[in-house]
Amino acid sequence: MFDVAIAGARCAGAPLAMLLARRGHRVLLVDRDRFPSDALSTHVIKIPGAARLKRWGLLDRVVATNCPPIRRITFDAGPFALTGTAPAVDEVTADYSPRRILLDQLLIDAATAAGVDFRERFRVESLLADGGVVCGLTGRTSAGTVVTERARVVVGADGLRSTVAQQVSAQERHARGRLTCAYYTYWNNVPIDGAEMYAREGNAIIAFPTNDNLTCVLVQWPASSFEEVRLDIEARYLEALRRAPALFERVAGATRDDRFYGSGDLPNFFREAAGRGWALAGDAACHRDPITAQGMTDAFRDADLLAEAIDAGLSGRGAMATALAGYQEQREADGLPMYELTCQLAALQPPPPSLASYLASIQENQEAIDRFIGVIVGTVPVAELASR
Repeated sequence: MFDVAIAGARCAGAPLAMLLARRGHRVLLVDRDRFPSDALSTHVIKIPGAARLKRWGLLDRVVATNCPPIRRITFDAGPFALTGTAPAVDEVTADYSPRRILLDQLLIDAATAAGVDFRERFRVESLLADGGVVCGLTGRTSAGTVVTERARVVVGADGLRSTVAQQVSAQERHARGRLTCAYYTYWNNVPIDGAEMYAREGNAIIAFPTNDNLTCVLVQWPASSFEEVRLDIEARYLEALRRAPALFERVAGATRDDRFYGSGDLPNFFREAAGRGWALAGDAACHRDPITAQGMTDAFRDADLLAEAIDAGLSGRGAMATALAGYQEQREADGLPMYELTCQLAALQPPPPSLASYLASIQENQEAIDRFIGVIVGTVPVAELASR
């Protein structure tokens, strides 16, 4: 009998398992994949997420993967560009963008070091319930063996197409549908100082440094363009890059290091995130467009909030149902402002006139630029920008 069983061992599930095990709980962590392995992801950890890694004792390990800090961020609106640095959180001043094949294994290693029972290539097939309360899961190993494990709480950290969410019929909330499609790849030796974001009508272009002197460059189009884009990804990708001439010139002189990765299945929604004996975290609980690259940082936040809630229920500090309901309420309150901003940017349309006028007016005001960059990063409340 486990205290907690977690389906999904990437950037929501592995930290959650680690935090619970560090508090003395018996935790089962399973994932259908083999590790180390890559995942479709913008793989940017914003400053608030990096601050959590620091508190967990893991940020130095991320830095040790040869992952450069990202301090300067440029937001290029076309007529003008704003370059600044976001306010720090707990003395952490940089975003980081480690490759998932490195980060996810690092997080799993931290979980197993804390005493978590980790099983890879384990596919969850159904949940157990007793009187309407989830109390375990049944899955299949890579050898085809069916295994049933009981747990006081089951967590789905198993992504967009969460099996746990399907099993408990978690309802969608605040749904905005699919707004963009996206493709990215990696380039060798692109001169870049921090991250660059280019907002163009009908396109968004984002570039950031990652491990091993590589630069990830992502291009987005309206969701309706997906079938056309995928017919000739490279041609459409380079065509879009030409709308950011300063970046295109550097990419044109570089060497592509990998294939193109992408998707047209980028829905925007919250899901009901907790119920009787179950909870959801990370993309299973809320999936949003990658244009603001908040998914991993949100996953770390969910791990922190949910670990506190589950620990409160298991330790008797409060009723489990009340603790899980509080988790759902808190994560939605914390996440909705950035979610709404993300959906606004993902429309790939010019900003409202009042916001466009404000951004143009602060070109010579570095403090105001830094606050704007802080909104994009997540260290300044979105409400500060919404009031403009």
